[in-house]
Amino acid sequence: MPAAVYAIGDVHGCLDLYQDLEAQIVADGATRPGKKLIVLLGDVIDRGPQSAGVLDHMLGPPPTDHERVVLRGNHEEMFLRFLDDPEPHMGWLDHGGLETLASYGLHLDPADVSGAARNGTRRRLRTHIPDSHIKLLSDLPHGLRVGDYFLCHAGTDPSKPPHAQRPTDLLWGFDGDGAPAPDGPIVVHGHFAHDTPRQSPRRINIDTGAYATGRLMAVRLTDNDSPRFLQAQRAVYNHVATRHRVAPDLMD
Repeated sequence: MPAAVYAIGDVHGCLDLYQDLEAQIVADGATRPGKKLIVLLGDVIDRGPQSAGVLDHMLGPPPTDHERVVLRGNHEEMFLRFLDDPEPHMGWLDHGGLETLASYGLHLDPADVSGAARNGTRRRLRTHIPDSHIKLLSDLPHGLRVGDYFLCHAGTDPSKPPHAQRPTDLLWGFDGDGAPAPDGPIVVHGHFAHDTPRQSPRRINIDTGAYATGRLMAVRLTDNDSPRFLQAQRAVYNHVATRHRVAPDLMD
Protein backbone atom coordinates (compact mmCIF):
# COMPACT_ATOMS: atom_id res chain seq x y z
CA MET A 1 0.00 0.00 0.00
CA PRO A 2 1.42 3.44 -0.92
CA ALA A 3 1.64 6.15 1.71
CA ALA A 4 -1.70 7.37 0.36
CA VAL A 5 -4.01 6.59 -2.55
CA TYR A 6 -6.03 9.46 -4.01
CA ALA A 7 -9.01 8.22 -6.04
CA ILE A 8 -10.62 10.85 -8.28
CA GLY A 9 -14.18 10.78 -9.62
CA ASP A 10 -15.38 11.33 -13.19
CA VAL A 11 -13.39 14.27 -14.63
CA HIS A 12 -15.42 14.44 -17.87
CA GLY A 13 -13.26 16.89 -19.75
CA CYS A 14 -12.93 19.40 -16.89
CA LEU A 15 -9.18 19.98 -17.03
CA ASP A 16 -9.26 23.08 -14.84
CA LEU A 17 -10.98 21.21 -12.03
CA TYR A 18 -8.59 18.29 -12.34
CA GLN A 19 -5.52 20.53 -12.17
CA ASP A 20 -6.93 22.29 -9.10
CA LEU A 21 -7.63 18.97 -7.41
CA GLU A 22 -4.23 17.54 -8.34
CA ALA A 23 -2.56 20.58 -6.74
CA GLN A 24 -4.55 19.95 -3.55
CA ILE A 25 -3.49 16.30 -3.62
CA VAL A 26 0.17 17.26 -3.94
CA ALA A 27 -0.13 19.64 -0.99
CA ASP A 28 -1.89 17.01 1.10
CA GLY A 29 0.60 14.31 0.11
CA ALA A 30 3.55 16.50 1.09
CA THR A 31 2.76 15.71 4.72
CA ARG A 32 3.10 11.95 4.06
CA PRO A 33 6.59 10.60 3.32
CA GLY A 34 6.85 7.98 0.61
CA LYS A 35 5.20 7.31 -2.72
CA LYS A 36 1.62 8.39 -3.29
CA LEU A 37 -0.74 7.03 -5.94
CA ILE A 38 -3.32 9.04 -7.90
CA VAL A 39 -6.05 6.92 -9.51
CA LEU A 40 -8.61 8.40 -11.89
CA LEU A 41 -11.71 6.22 -11.86
CA GLY A 42 -12.56 6.50 -15.56
CA ASP A 43 -14.69 8.84 -17.66
CA VAL A 44 -11.94 11.43 -17.92
CA ILE A 45 -13.39 12.47 -21.31
CA ASP A 46 -16.74 13.62 -22.78
CA ARG A 47 -19.35 16.20 -21.73
CA GLY A 48 -16.90 18.87 -20.53
CA PRO A 49 -15.00 21.11 -22.99
CA GLN A 50 -11.37 20.02 -22.45
CA SER A 51 -11.16 16.27 -23.10
CA ALA A 52 -8.16 16.53 -25.43
CA GLY A 53 -6.37 18.65 -22.83
CA VAL A 54 -7.14 16.12 -20.10
CA LEU A 55 -5.57 13.32 -22.15
CA ASP A 56 -2.53 15.49 -22.90
CA HIS A 57 -2.15 16.03 -19.17
CA MET A 58 -2.42 12.29 -18.46
CA LEU A 59 0.37 11.63 -20.95
CA GLY A 60 2.65 14.02 -19.10
CA PRO A 61 4.65 13.18 -15.98
CA PRO A 62 2.79 12.85 -12.67
CA PRO A 63 3.70 15.13 -9.77
CA THR A 64 6.94 14.40 -7.93
CA ASP A 65 6.62 11.49 -5.47
CA HIS A 66 3.33 10.47 -7.06
CA GLU A 67 2.37 7.76 -9.51
CA ARG A 68 -0.76 8.13 -11.63
CA VAL A 69 -3.10 5.48 -13.03
CA VAL A 70 -6.13 6.11 -15.23
CA LEU A 71 -8.85 3.44 -15.25
CA ARG A 72 -11.24 2.75 -18.10
CA GLY A 73 -14.79 4.09 -17.92
CA ASN A 74 -17.77 3.55 -20.17
CA HIS A 75 -17.08 6.84 -21.98
CA GLU A 76 -13.56 5.79 -22.93
CA GLU A 77 -15.06 2.52 -24.18
CA MET A 78 -17.67 4.36 -26.27
CA PHE A 79 -15.05 6.69 -27.74
CA LEU A 80 -12.84 3.77 -28.81
CA ARG A 81 -15.78 1.98 -30.41
CA PHE A 82 -16.74 5.12 -32.29
CA LEU A 83 -13.20 5.57 -33.59
CA ASP A 84 -13.13 1.94 -34.73
CA ASP A 85 -16.49 2.10 -36.54
CA PRO A 86 -18.38 5.41 -36.26
CA GLU A 87 -21.75 4.63 -37.85
CA PRO A 88 -23.08 1.95 -35.44
CA HIS A 89 -21.80 3.92 -32.44
CA MET A 90 -23.25 7.33 -33.28
CA GLY A 91 -25.09 7.38 -29.96
CA TRP A 92 -21.83 8.38 -28.32
CA LEU A 93 -22.11 11.81 -29.97
CA ASP A 94 -25.16 12.60 -27.83
CA HIS A 95 -23.50 11.39 -24.62
CA GLY A 96 -20.65 13.87 -24.56
CA GLY A 97 -18.90 12.82 -27.75
CA LEU A 98 -19.66 16.08 -29.54
CA GLU A 99 -17.81 18.00 -26.83
CA THR A 100 -14.85 15.63 -27.01
CA LEU A 101 -14.53 15.95 -30.78
CA ALA A 102 -14.86 19.73 -30.50
CA SER A 103 -11.90 19.72 -28.11
CA TYR A 104 -9.84 18.34 -31.03
CA GLY A 105 -11.22 20.98 -33.41
CA LEU A 106 -13.69 18.55 -35.00
CA HIS A 107 -17.35 19.43 -35.43
CA LEU A 108 -19.51 16.55 -36.68
CA ASP A 109 -23.18 15.76 -37.04
CA PRO A 110 -24.85 12.37 -37.71
CA ALA A 111 -24.72 12.89 -41.48
CA ASP A 112 -20.91 12.94 -41.28
CA VAL A 113 -20.71 9.38 -39.97
CA SER A 114 -23.16 7.59 -42.23
CA GLY A 115 -23.38 6.64 -45.87
CA ALA A 116 -20.95 8.11 -48.36
CA ALA A 117 -19.39 10.48 -45.81
CA ARG A 118 -18.01 7.69 -43.59
CA ASN A 119 -14.59 7.31 -45.18
CA GLY A 120 -13.91 11.04 -45.16
CA THR A 121 -14.91 11.24 -41.50
CA ARG A 122 -12.53 8.42 -40.59
CA ARG A 123 -9.71 10.30 -42.25
CA ARG A 124 -10.60 13.45 -40.32
CA LEU A 125 -10.64 11.52 -37.05
CA ARG A 126 -7.21 10.04 -37.72
CA THR A 127 -5.86 13.48 -38.65
CA HIS A 128 -7.16 15.30 -35.58
CA ILE A 129 -6.84 12.72 -32.80
CA PRO A 130 -3.24 11.84 -31.86
CA ASP A 131 -2.18 8.20 -31.92
CA SER A 132 -0.82 8.73 -28.41
CA HIS A 133 -4.33 9.51 -27.14
CA ILE A 134 -5.79 6.41 -28.79
CA LYS A 135 -3.04 4.21 -27.36
CA LEU A 136 -3.50 5.69 -23.89
CA LEU A 137 -7.23 4.93 -23.99
CA SER A 138 -6.73 1.47 -25.47
CA ASP A 139 -4.33 0.47 -22.69
CA LEU A 140 -6.49 1.58 -19.75
CA PRO A 141 -7.15 -1.16 -17.18
CA HIS A 142 -10.66 -1.89 -15.92
CA GLY A 143 -9.80 -2.03 -12.22
CA LEU A 144 -7.05 -1.87 -9.63
CA ARG A 145 -6.64 -3.61 -6.27
CA VAL A 146 -4.66 -1.59 -3.72
CA GLY A 147 -4.47 -2.92 -0.18
CA ASP A 148 -7.97 -3.22 1.25
CA TYR A 149 -9.52 -1.34 -1.69
CA PHE A 150 -10.69 -2.24 -5.18
CA LEU A 151 -10.96 0.76 -7.51
CA CYS A 152 -13.01 0.73 -10.70
CA HIS A 153 -15.35 2.96 -12.67
CA ALA A 154 -18.89 1.80 -11.88
CA GLY A 155 -18.76 -0.69 -9.03
CA THR A 156 -18.80 -4.48 -8.95
CA ASP A 157 -20.99 -7.56 -8.98
CA PRO A 158 -21.08 -8.34 -5.24
CA SER A 159 -21.30 -12.08 -5.87
CA LYS A 160 -17.82 -12.20 -7.46
CA PRO A 161 -14.30 -11.38 -6.24
CA PRO A 162 -12.42 -8.56 -8.01
CA HIS A 163 -10.46 -10.86 -10.33
CA ALA A 164 -13.68 -12.44 -11.64
CA GLN A 165 -15.61 -9.25 -12.47
CA ARG A 166 -17.09 -8.81 -15.94
CA PRO A 167 -15.83 -5.73 -17.82
CA THR A 168 -19.45 -4.74 -18.48
CA ASP A 169 -20.20 -4.50 -14.76
CA LEU A 170 -17.03 -2.54 -14.04
CA LEU A 171 -17.81 -0.05 -16.84
CA TRP A 172 -21.59 0.32 -16.57
CA GLY A 173 -22.52 -0.93 -13.11
CA PHE A 174 -23.98 -4.21 -11.91
CA ASP A 175 -27.64 -4.69 -12.86
CA GLY A 176 -28.74 -6.49 -9.74
CA ASP A 177 -29.06 -6.39 -5.98
CA GLY A 178 -26.60 -6.83 -3.17
CA ALA A 179 -23.82 -5.08 -1.30
CA PRO A 180 -20.11 -5.87 -1.54
CA ALA A 181 -19.10 -8.98 0.42
CA PRO A 182 -18.25 -8.22 4.06
CA ASP A 183 -14.92 -10.01 3.72
CA GLY A 184 -13.97 -8.49 0.37
CA PRO A 185 -12.22 -5.22 -0.47
CA ILE A 186 -13.90 -1.85 -0.09
CA VAL A 187 -15.11 -0.82 -3.56
CA VAL A 188 -14.30 2.74 -4.65
CA HIS A 189 -16.00 3.94 -7.83
CA GLY A 190 -17.70 6.75 -9.73
CA HIS A 191 -20.19 6.65 -12.64
CA PHE A 192 -23.35 7.29 -10.60
CA ALA A 193 -23.49 11.03 -9.98
CA HIS A 194 -24.75 12.50 -6.70
CA ASP A 195 -24.55 15.95 -5.16
CA THR A 196 -22.06 14.66 -2.59
CA PRO A 197 -19.94 11.50 -2.22
CA ARG A 198 -21.76 8.41 -0.95
CA GLN A 199 -20.00 6.24 1.62
CA SER A 200 -21.05 2.98 3.27
CA PRO A 201 -18.93 0.43 5.16
CA ARG A 202 -17.93 -1.45 1.97
CA ARG A 203 -18.41 1.11 -0.81
CA ILE A 204 -17.42 4.70 -1.66
CA ASN A 205 -18.88 6.54 -4.67
CA ILE A 206 -17.18 9.84 -5.48
CA ASP A 207 -18.84 10.96 -8.73
CA THR A 208 -20.37 14.41 -8.22
CA GLY A 209 -21.12 15.22 -11.88
CA ALA A 210 -18.23 17.65 -12.37
CA TYR A 211 -19.24 18.61 -15.90
CA ALA A 212 -22.64 19.88 -14.70
CA THR A 213 -22.05 20.84 -11.06
CA GLY A 214 -18.57 22.35 -11.31
CA ARG A 215 -17.50 20.09 -8.43
CA LEU A 216 -14.86 17.34 -8.69
CA MET A 217 -14.10 15.07 -5.74
CA ALA A 218 -11.23 12.87 -4.60
CA VAL A 219 -10.93 10.55 -1.63
CA ARG A 220 -7.69 9.88 0.22
CA LEU A 221 -7.23 6.25 1.26
CA THR A 222 -4.56 5.07 3.70
CA ASP A 223 -3.87 2.03 5.86
CA ASN A 224 -4.58 3.73 9.16
CA ASP A 225 -6.83 6.78 8.69
CA SER A 226 -10.48 7.14 7.76
CA PRO A 227 -11.12 8.19 4.15
CA ARG A 228 -10.77 11.95 3.66
CA PHE A 229 -12.47 13.85 0.82
CA LEU A 230 -10.94 16.67 -1.20
CA GLN A 231 -12.89 18.95 -3.54
CA ALA A 232 -12.25 21.32 -6.44
CA GLN A 233 -15.08 23.65 -7.38
CA ARG A 234 -15.84 26.45 -9.83
CA ALA A 235 -18.78 28.02 -11.62
CA VAL A 236 -20.60 25.72 -14.03
CA TYR A 237 -19.92 26.01 -17.76
CA ASN A 238 -23.16 27.48 -19.10
CA HIS A 239 -23.27 25.39 -22.29
CA VAL A 240 -22.59 22.20 -20.34
CA ALA A 241 -25.24 22.94 -17.73
CA THR A 242 -27.76 23.46 -20.53
CA ARG A 243 -26.97 20.20 -22.34
CA HIS A 244 -26.45 17.93 -19.32
CA ARG A 245 -28.14 18.17 -15.95
CA VAL A 246 -27.25 16.02 -12.97
CA ALA A 247 -30.16 14.37 -11.24
CA PRO A 248 -30.06 12.10 -8.18
CA ASP A 249 -28.80 8.63 -9.06
CA LEU A 250 -27.87 9.70 -12.59
CA MET A 251 -26.08 6.95 -14.48
CA ASP A 252 -23.21 8.58 -16.30
